[in-house]
Amino acid sequence: MPLVNFSNVDFDEIKESIKDYLRANSNFTDYDFEGSNLSAIVDTLAYNTYISSYNANMITNEVFIDSATLRENVVSLARNIGYVPRSRKAAVADISFSVDASNTTAVTLTLKAGVVLTTANQFGGNSYTFTIPEDITVPVTSTGVAFFTNIKVYEGTFINQTFTASSRNPNQRYILPNAGIDADLIRVIVKDNESSTVKDKYSRFSSLFGVDASTMLFFLQEIENERYEIMFGDGVFGKKIEEPNFVEVSYIVSNGSEANGLSNFSYSGRLVGNDGQSVTSGVSLVFTNSPSSGGSAIESIESIKKYAPQIYASQNRAVTAADFEALVPRIYAEAESVSAYGGEELVPPAYGKVFISVKPYNGVFLSRTVKENINRELRKYSCAGIITEILDLKYLYVETESTVYYDTSRAASSAGIKNVVLDNLVKYSDSSQLNKFGARFKYSKYLGVVDNSESAITSNITTVFMRRDMEPSLNTFGEYEICYGNQFHIKNTNGYNIKSSGFFVSGVSDCVYLGDLPNADMKTGTVFLFKLASPTQPVVVKRGIGIIDYIHGEIKLNPINIISTKLTRGVPGAEVPLIQISTSPFSNDVIGLQDLYLQLDTSNSVVTMIPDEISSGTNTSGSSYKVTSSYSNGSLVRGTPAIAGTSEGTLNISSTSTASSVNTTVGSSGNTTTSVPTVTTPSAPATPSTPSGGGGGYGSGY
Repeated sequence: MPLVNFSNVDFDEIKESIKDYLRANSNFTDYDFEGSNLSAIVDTLAYNTYISSYNANMITNEVFIDSATLRENVVSLARNIGYVPRSRKAAVADISFSVDASNTTAVTLTLKAGVVLTTANQFGGNSYTFTIPEDITVPVTSTGVAFFTNIKVYEGTFINQTFTASSRNPNQRYILPNAGIDADLIRVIVKDNESSTVKDKYSRFSSLFGVDASTMLFFLQEIENERYEIMFGDGVFGKKIEEPNFVEVSYIVSNGSEANGLSNFSYSGRLVGNDGQSVTSGVSLVFTNSPSSGGSAIESIESIKKYAPQIYASQNRAVTAADFEALVPRIYAEAESVSAYGGEELVPPAYGKVFISVKPYNGVFLSRTVKENINRELRKYSCAGIITEILDLKYLYVETESTVYYDTSRAASSAGIKNVVLDNLVKYSDSSQLNKFGARFKYSKYLGVVDNSESAITSNITTVFMRRDMEPSLNTFGEYEICYGNQFHIKNTNGYNIKSSGFFVSGVSDCVYLGDLPNADMKTGTVFLFKLASPTQPVVVKRGIGIIDYIHGEIKLNPINIISTKLTRGVPGAEVPLIQISTSPFSNDVIGLQDLYLQLDTSNSVVTMIPDEISSGTNTSGSSYKVTSSYSNGSLVRGTPAIAGTSEGTLNISSTSTASSVNTTVGSSGNTTTSVPTVTTPSAPATPSTPSGGGGGYGSGY
């Protein structure tokens, strides 16, 4: 009898395999399996084989970290290579308050570990508790006031857990029964016995170097249901716990990211003087130095699968860029995405340096304190002589203009289809394919998202743009370098391949914009300033203010004094000047290179709906079909054009402004004028000879 492969887990195919096996036996030749009672037996055999195959397949998957699906198994496999997943992180706030202790005899005041603050009902009626994991003691000044300044408080419930070591339980486990614990806030105290007043503080294990039989340390590992188990030394590596040792464990159970952004606190702590008397009055209002932040969920299964092998490969040292990328999330749990690269990759190279850019889960930029903490921790792992530099986050925005054709016979209104398209684009912009370092905007994927949004959509033509935002320093000369990490497309040999929002420079009264003019090699070019005599008539006001590298996607501006901008960013009263600079990429696929964080900007993307008259049957011959250009058209600038000489395009510059290098004459009105030639754009873009390289060239997609 021939052997049959039963590895397939499809029930029907297993059933057919059993029938084929039986038919090969002469006793069942021409047997009607469906019309006999044997059919029930075959079904039973197929069902049993199906269940066995499924279980075997799942068990096999759970053996390997890259295919395991259950968190307990992923954590266990990561433990085998020495990786401890990041725990949930409590949101932390920085607060200060004072206490009037003039009515007491206390010389010092101690803020006891546990609850310190509560929040008013915020964010949907939720209230949160903020605690400290250890006592804080401060002196009472000569004026009778105790100052608690820059106190870090952690969101969550403060819990004490006690254990008594027993020799009668050789397999005793010290398990913390609560989920949602911030592992960094676990404190372990060991006493000789329960009544002893001598307390030994144990530290969490980090390295076996220098560990001996008397080292007081504890080991921590995640077990089932996101709980933690504490383990102690065996008398060789670390001090052993013996009967009747008494173990006190304190920790904080947090709500993670839910408590981020809180700043309205009420005092609820417990104060005790050195004389043993409680202080219940004289507490000032709580001043919030910084709102709560840094709260995050426990490390996900996907993150464990990604970083556990990298940490194992790095062997707790940082040599390559990949080592630094793996270590930073372990040091800074709030890191959503990390990019690291060596200085040797730069032009010119910066040997001996590693540049790191971090995108936190909450917020955009890292504070100076966080940067210093990351650098300090990385020095424990990096080789001598390597300097790490934490860079501020740089966004590379992708903008699109989509013309979407739809069948009017399948949709009465374009508004509903457009809303569905916009919703899907927002979902795509929030996906893991973007919003990270090294991400790639996939043009074909984007087209598919649009086309598959609604069955009435017949096609779409989409143009892609790249944008960087520059925040200039006002009223001072500064040099600027704007890098896109992607080759530029030269759509016009006469220039104006880049578009910028408007801004004002010293010595020029009108609003100016950035323009470019390619050199003969079509690889580099010069940057100039121009104003608008009309929306389609640019007037150059200053040439040679910078250079542009079309191949490497870089714009470098010479020293320029920018005094104001048309656009700003930030909350009212704390606005930041902003200049947006966009261009067309050489490839429709855009990549976030090195420290560029790629993001699809749907707020500046345009979707236009056009009826497809051919598909709808209203014009099957196509004689009145409306075609859409796949080339970028429109304004020479970003935003509403500011016409020179109008109130919108004129700014009176005070006499205190720094003089510009532009050759100018000042009229009787006090406004600055410049005599320059006029440059007009051609009616249609020229087709330059574009250097080879880079996939996904424009063609019909541009």
